[in-house]
Parts: sequence; structure tokens; C-alpha cells
Amino acid sequence: MSTPIDGITGVVGTPGITGITNTIQKIAPPVRSGQEEQPAALDGVKDSPFGSIFSDMIQNVKDTDAEFTQAQYLLATGQIDNPAQVNMAGYKAELSLSLLIQLRDRALTAYNELKNMSV
Repeated sequence: MSTPIDGITGVVGTPGITGITNTIQKIAPPVRSGQEEQPAALDGVKDSPFGSIFSDMIQNVKDTDAEFTQAQYLLATGQIDNPAQVNMAGYKAELSLSLLIQLRDRALTAYNELKNMSV
């Protein structure tokens, strides 16, 4: 068995969706000590219902990926009784990422339709 998640990611040796969440973290500007987590220009976006949906979805992807990574660790160390829990955690991580991608695509489609609307 090469990796326990070959069927989920499609890339052998890639642990879950950590590559994607690491990319998301790299996109965010670095936080310096004594500085807010988000730039002041994005505070209004995060406070909006639409922005909070996206931030909640991104946090959900990070949480399910962490849960999947933890389940893989427990399986590798023999601390898990039911190996199906790893598959379920991987499926949850895959579904949460898929939902985030679909939501992003729909939002971009709606934005492009609004942008191309003649006034």
C-alpha cells in the first residue's frame, strides 16, 4: 500500500488537502506581531454575511483536513480501532473542499454576470 489516500487526492504521496490549505495560507499576507490578522481594507468584507460564509468555509476545510491528518496519524500509530474512520474523515475533507470550490465558482460566475450587465 503506497499511501492510504491515493483514491482521494489522485496524487500519490500528497497527504490529504494540506497542499491546498498551505497554498491558501501562503496567499494571505504575513502577520507581524502587534498587527491585526486581516488588513483594515478587508474588515468590511469579513463582517459582511457573504464574507463570513467564505471565511467559515475556509475554516471548515482547514478543520476537516486537520481531522483527516489526525486520523491518518492515529491509524499509522495503531491507536485507532476502526480504520473506516480514516476513510470517513478523508471523504469529509474532500467534500468540504469540493463545496468551497463550487461556492467560489458560483460567486465568480455571479460577479462576472454583474460586471457584464449593461446599465
